[in-house]
Order: sequence, then C-alpha cells, then structure tokens
Amino acid sequence: MEHVSFPPLSRMALCGGTHGNEMSGVYVVREMQKQKADQAGSVSITTVLSSPRAVDACRRYIDTDLNRCFTNAQLSAPLTDSAPYELRRAHELNAQLGPKGSPEAVDLLCDLHNTTANMGLCLILYSLDWVSLHICKYMQSRMAPVPVRVIQLDIPPPDAYSLESVGKHGFSIEVGPQPNGVLRADIFNTVKQAVDLTIEWLQGFNSGRTFDGGEVEAYALVKSVDYPRDPATNEITAAVHPELQDNDFKLLRPGDPTFLTFSSETVRHEGEELYPFFVNECAYYEKKIAFHLAKKITMTLPSISVKKD
Repeated sequence: MEHVSFPPLSRMALCGGTHGNEMSGVYVVREMQKQKADQAGSVSITTVLSSPRAVDACRRYIDTDLNRCFTNAQLSAPLTDSAPYELRRAHELNAQLGPKGSPEAVDLLCDLHNTTANMGLCLILYSLDWVSLHICKYMQSRMAPVPVRVIQLDIPPPDAYSLESVGKHGFSIEVGPQPNGVLRADIFNTVKQAVDLTIEWLQGFNSGRTFDGGEVEAYALVKSVDYPRDPATNEITAAVHPELQDNDFKLLRPGDPTFLTFSSETVRHEGEELYPFFVNECAYYEKKIAFHLAKKITMTLPSISVKKD
C-alpha cells in the first residue's frame, strides 16, 4: 500500500465526562488541568469536561445522551428555548473544538469513556482513519499485556453522532469493567497510559518520523441484540447468561448460551459466528441492547508521515 502524509497534528482535544458518571475521563482531565498540561512539545492540548452538569450530578446525562448529539443535522439545526441541555452543550463544544468538518476543527479529538462491560481497552472509530489506526497500532506495541482492540462503526461523518467526530481525526477510548460513579486505580492508569501514548505518537509524527504500515485487527459492528421481552408488557424476561457474562470478544458460536430466563430456561445464539462486546452494559438497558455482535476484520495500514512543506 502506498505511503500517506498529513499536515502536522498540532492541536489535540482531550475530553472526559461526556457521560457524567464515567469517572476515569473526569479525573484524567481534571488532573491534567491541575497540572496545566496544555502543551506537550509540538502538541497543544485542550482539556474539556464535556458535560459539567452531568459530572456534578454524577449521572450519565441530564436530559438526553450527549454522545448522540453530534450529527451534522443536530449541529446545524437552530436551538429552541426547549432544547435539551446536552444539545445546547453539543453546539458549544462544536464551536469550541470544531466546527465539525471544517479546517478550524482540532486535529485530533480523543474522548474518554468507561463501560461496565468487561471490554478491557478499546478504541472506537466511526470511519476508516489512518491516523487513529496508527495510534492504536502504537498502543498495541507498548501496552502489553493489556489488549488494545479496535471497534469499527461504519457510519459516514455527517451521521457520526459522537463527540470525537467533531475533530479532523478522532476516536473514543473505552475502558472497562468499571461501575458507574466509581473510580478504579487500575482502569484510571490504563486510560492515562493510553492518553500518554497518544500524545507521544503525535510528537513523533510531528517531528518527521515515518510510521511503518502493517495490519490491525478490528471488530466491525454487525448488529445489536436486545434482551428477551414479554410481548404484552415489553419488560425483559431474561438476564445475560453466566457463560456469556464478562466474555466480551470471545467468539459466540451457534448454540452457545446468550440468556437465562427468569424461569431458568437457556436462550441460545442462532446464526453466524460473531464476537460479542458491550455485554450487559448498564447504560444500554434503556437503549434495548443486551450486547453488540461484530465480525473480526483485518485492516492493512499504509506507512504514514507528516507532509513536508
């Protein structure tokens, strides 16, 4: 594959508290603000608590999920007096860090999240972005034994609904398991190491280093699976099966248990072999998602370097 070059990536935004009860991002951002860590060599760093009211309340959101408010349509629509807090905040963040899709947008936006699911460290991308994939490859080589996985959501930029889509390049870092409203030292340190390696990669890139191509495995979303429900009341009638619980990214084969009903009957997986993730994520009950299913793909990366004047 041919070589690809990009202009210097000198402006990075690091966001935490997009969901106000996901504590690693909140405290990483607060710590960096306390240390006034707004410049790292060639990289200018803007640290942002994305949803201050939700952070203060230690809730995922106040009115609606902020991380679903960044489509082009939502950002371009005029705000009304009755607009949700999060939509107003999305417009503010877009003005500060974007505008989305413009030359003024930050070069890299990294948004920090936690999940209650046993997913380890994941980078979630909404488009095929060589910069983000190279950063992931760099992390993978330096964070062992912590696995670093890529989740690929094939959503075109105008429809990408999450905060990282505001940057020219962007990804969210998702780390778990960590309960909502709880801070765990091991998870905090994993997030901080991933952030430090991202900044280190940007400094190397800006200094003229060429990063060799190669391959990165990724999990491409195929579908979401809801809990079994009572057709009359729409209430769930089963919990995630103990054999699936905490087994994110373990291949799910036809016939494998997925749910255990409250009357102790086992529901089994039907269809093709796929990989589950976000298994029994607390915040997804309201979204009617018990887990996502993905196929594993291999992406071939070109070598990459800064564009010479």
